[in-house]
Amino acid sequence: MNKFVMLLAAAVLSTCFSAIAAAQDTMAMVVSTLNNPFFVTMKEGAEKKAQELGYNLIVLDSQNDPSKELSNVEDLTVRGVKVILINPTDSDAVSNAIRMANRAGVPVLTLDRGASRGEVVSHIASDNVAGGKMAGNYIAEKVGAKAKVIQLEGIAGTSAAHERGKGFMQAVETNSLNLLSSQPADFDRTKGLNVMENMLAANPEVQAVFAQNDEMALGAIRAVQASGKDVLIVGFDGTEDGIAAVNRGLMSGTVAQQPELIGSLAVETAAKVLKGEKVEAYIPVQLKLIKK
Repeated sequence: MNKFVMLLAAAVLSTCFSAIAAAQDTMAMVVSTLNNPFFVTMKEGAEKKAQELGYNLIVLDSQNDPSKELSNVEDLTVRGVKVILINPTDSDAVSNAIRMANRAGVPVLTLDRGASRGEVVSHIASDNVAGGKMAGNYIAEKVGAKAKVIQLEGIAGTSAAHERGKGFMQAVETNSLNLLSSQPADFDRTKGLNVMENMLAANPEVQAVFAQNDEMALGAIRAVQASGKDVLIVGFDGTEDGIAAVNRGLMSGTVAQQPELIGSLAVETAAKVLKGEKVEAYIPVQLKLIKK
């Protein structure tokens, strides 16, 4: 009987040690939404790199809901993950989730979108300001200075929307473009279609549109096609669907991010953090303009 108890105790201890070891090897990734090809590709890049480096990676979807995001982070701190990679739903709202992780002693890295508050070890993202400016300059090059343009904005409160808009407005000023209207469509294809329909009706003289992501640009394409107008469209992200639209001549260009590389670099950086190595506070990922 004593021998049985000893064996049972050994088995329990072995299980506990295995669980602890697994926890030490576990990273987590909280994504704003997996209903967007860009973030799906980012997730896949992270998963591939995690597997390559020998880490477990838990991925949770916040469904574009800050309260869900907070709940996800709370769940992860209870589960004992060692580092959290987070792509914020909102740069302000995510601060509560990051502070929760800070209190639990879990390092946090932000991806694509930054955070207004809370302690973040590193931010891995494209230079969105440069990308927005790149898009605006390209529109000026194609349509001409003083062209009449409109802008489809992303989710208000996200650093990506703010920074892409900032860069685009710099190009508007530099090239004397005439901005007729700028409205949010929340990085969503259906909203991009609906908002673009309304903007076309209100601004029939528009010559070009900058959409702050490819999903909104793809919605805008449908609205422009239905209107029968000739409007140049430039997107942002370089998603598979966006690049396909450029190749088909439906979209003039897209400022291509590298979401797979963002995910991969995030895991690489997190691994360095777990090893106690120093990492850069901001790790930029190169952009490029894709045009036909």
